[in-house]
Amino acid sequence: MNEYEIAVLYHPDLEVDLEKGSKRVEKIFADNGAKITNSDNWGKRKLAYTIKGEDHAVYVIYTVQIPGANVAKIEQTLNITDEVIRFLITRPDLKAIAKAEALKVLKAKKAAERGDADKEDEEESDSEE
Repeated sequence: MNEYEIAVLYHPDLEVDLEKGSKRVEKIFADNGAKITNSDNWGKRKLAYTIKGEDHAVYVIYTVQIPGANVAKIEQTLNITDEVIRFLITRPDLKAIAKAEALKVLKAKKAAERGDADKEDEEESDSEE
């Protein structure tokens, strides 16, 4: 099973009742052997350009584990789903994500060390006065 990120743009009228549309999309994933590991609802946003006569859409990002052979089936089904205006399926670069996380931890560690060094300098200057 491969990990994919699927960005789904729902019709803006579904903002109030997004549950109906998301359940339908999640059923499409489940029917094709996918396992949803995370979903992130970004809410209603303005589109960069008009899609199917709409200027806004509700963005939901899913992190999904899917067998590679079933990705095409999911694409075909999402293409004909009324609630979905547009979607994008990508494979995240796991090495780059791990490298970014390691760099973030390293920067936090260095910042903490600088913070401790600054406090020691302040204490020394206070004791000298």
